[in-house]
Amino acid sequence: MAIEDKIQELLNKRTEARLGGGLTRIDSQHSKGKFTARERIELLLDEGSFEEYDMFVTHRSHDFGMDKLHFLSDAVVTGHGTIDGRVVYVFSQDFTVFGGSLSETFSQKICKVMDQAMKVGAPVIGINDSGGARIQEGVRSLAGYAEIFQRNIMASGVIPQISAIFGPCAGGAVYSPALTDFILMSKDTSYMFVTGPKVTKTVTGETISTEDLGGSEVHSKKSGIAHFVSEDEREGILILRKLMSYLPQNNLEDPPITDCNDPIDRLDDLLNQIIPENPNKPYDVKDIIHTIVDNAEFLEVQCSYAQNIVIGFAKFDGMPVGIVANQPNYLAGVLDINSSRKAARFVRFCDAFNIPIITLVDVPGFLPGSSQEYGGIIIHGAKLMFAYGEATVPKITITLRKSYGGAHDVMSSKQLRGDINYAWPSAEIAVMGPAGAIEILAGKEIAGITNEEDKAKLIAQKEEEYRTKFANPYEAAKYGYIDDVIEPRNTRFRIIRALRILATKKDSNPPKKHSNIPL
Repeated sequence: MAIEDKIQELLNKRTEARLGGGLTRIDSQHSKGKFTARERIELLLDEGSFEEYDMFVTHRSHDFGMDKLHFLSDAVVTGHGTIDGRVVYVFSQDFTVFGGSLSETFSQKICKVMDQAMKVGAPVIGINDSGGARIQEGVRSLAGYAEIFQRNIMASGVIPQISAIFGPCAGGAVYSPALTDFILMSKDTSYMFVTGPKVTKTVTGETISTEDLGGSEVHSKKSGIAHFVSEDEREGILILRKLMSYLPQNNLEDPPITDCNDPIDRLDDLLNQIIPENPNKPYDVKDIIHTIVDNAEFLEVQCSYAQNIVIGFAKFDGMPVGIVANQPNYLAGVLDINSSRKAARFVRFCDAFNIPIITLVDVPGFLPGSSQEYGGIIIHGAKLMFAYGEATVPKITITLRKSYGGAHDVMSSKQLRGDINYAWPSAEIAVMGPAGAIEILAGKEIAGITNEEDKAKLIAQKEEEYRTKFANPYEAAKYGYIDDVIEPRNTRFRIIRALRILATKKDSNPPKKHSNIPL
């Protein structure tokens, strides 16, 4: 065969591979509002940067007529490219080929790019759109999943791992995304569950739809499994690219610093009036976040789940940070089981990848009640404390208003190795709020007064005395637990200066195989 014919054969095979399961199935994919595997990669990566691996791989199964059905690439497209010029490895499952089902060779392709990503120290982004294990291959497909899971585990904390769910993801397939750092789902076209509606009905008798069992709304609001939800795949891919702009390539590198045109000494007078005079009145902590960060840009994570705490990424003078903030606008910013778990995992991610943590505190305590105690609030609250205490990245804490009781300790206090702890003049740092404290300290005296008007006056007087003596930032500052009380409008500048001084910070934990975080 002449060289021209061989080249033409190569080009023909490439064309065949790019067609996946064929034009009919591609049209079906588009009709559902979904892109194909390769279209997703093209949108995700910088133009012309994708280098595909294993385009000519096919499955090796001969049972149930599979020996007569072969598609090049075998239901997953793998390779590497760049996002904003930085290398990432990708795999994108192809629903047009055997419903995106996983075979032995399918898993080997994914494992190959994950192994290479670990060798070169680059993130992995997996795009999931699969019917699950390929039944025709039996235990080999199950073994293939386990091979991927093992690599997810080994890569955890070493390279960023991100999962996009743009279609079905069920059964054993859900555990790979669950082991990654972030999960993005798209509305209406994606779902995740271990067992589907049919099995659920057979086993439990419960009748439930696919969407209600494992749709994006369920996992973004109820389970907290989905960190991001997009209106469609195009928006989802833009979110992935934005997320990558805050992350380093691996655990040995720092996150990327970019040029910043937002003045570092910008004063925001709005902040001087944002805390209400009434200590029981709510406000939106996101207003503070957007005011102090570069160009008001804040990428919130898990925005619909456990809304009493806010987490996400931003930049200060071009330096990426993770932000954790109590939200007085929702359940008064109280810490509960879900908010503790949400924030703890985020803190541990930031610490694993050298991302400084900014903590904005306005917390009245832990949520009381039997449901919280029965659900293990002791253990879950300890997760957040453990995460902060274990973290060695720069930690800057600003107490905005309330910081009461055990919740004060948990929220990146000085005793949990907080590097720089600031407070606004409105901060109230104490064992508990004035009302609860006075009930204990002066309960008998108050109970002895029969006139209700006199009783109310005494309570108000005692609460004010307590607030003046204990519930203020200066008592904590007297002992060095607060490094400085700062003017609110100057918060941005003080954070940036703190980040700069902490850029060379070195901290370490005792040698150990691994910690035993209270799970």
